[in-house]
Amino acid sequence: MANMLVINGVLTIDPARRADLVTAALTMMAASQAEAGCHRYVFTADLERDDIVHISEKWTDQAALDAHFATVHMADFRKAIAGGVKGSDVYKYEVSSESKM
Repeated sequence: MANMLVINGVLTIDPARRADLVTAALTMMAASQAEAGCHRYVFTADLERDDIVHISEKWTDQAALDAHFATVHMADFRKAIAGGVKGSDVYKYEVSSESKM
């Protein structure tokens, strides 16, 4: 198996903009999940804090991720969340193997 890419992170958001961000995230998730090379693209709400959203992605390779960043829906998403995201802590991992737990 070639190395897959896994993206995991936390977005700190403005709670007053949460509804707008959820709408934008749902649109982004649907569009991203339809992309070639996308195996997972999910935003999830934190159970304890209303200013935190988690993101989890899995991509076939860097070329698929690069293509994702160049999509119209990515540009639209960035516009939609502008000013609503106060910070981010996102990491990319190269995974050479995986097993179900």
